[in-house]
Amino acid sequence: MAVVEELLRAEQDGTLSFGNHTLAAKAKMEDFRHDGDLYKVKTYHEITKLEKNGMFLYESVPGTSVNHFKEDAAGVSFVVEGAEDAQITIGLADDTDYAVYIDGANAGRMKTNLGGKLNMSVELAGIGEVQVKVIRA
Repeated sequence: MAVVEELLRAEQDGTLSFGNHTLAAKAKMEDFRHDGDLYKVKTYHEITKLEKNGMFLYESVPGTSVNHFKEDAAGVSFVVEGAEDAQITIGLADDTDYAVYIDGANAGRMKTNLGGKLNMSVELAGIGEVQVKVIRA
């Protein structure tokens, strides 16, 4: 898997890829249209953040590169890569239980807060890419 050189792109399978965890300086792309929605990404080695229609959708500290990000009523799935272990926050439904799977392993059930944010840690250092699935329980 490679970083997303164009910062944000639509894939042929209908998913999005975004972020570049190798950048030394902040970079952003705004007003990216995909399936009737408007996306904005900010990324570099310290943070990657994605917004959809002005609302929070994804954030990682430090920055990550994300491929095949898919969001639907059931949850989200994506492949993530980074140079270091990352703290990832995803915007989902408020006060809802989700089952979290990291690289196929069940990481347990987690509940979003009243703002709909779910936080997880993902080990990335020296691993390469990691598949993440968050499914409404």
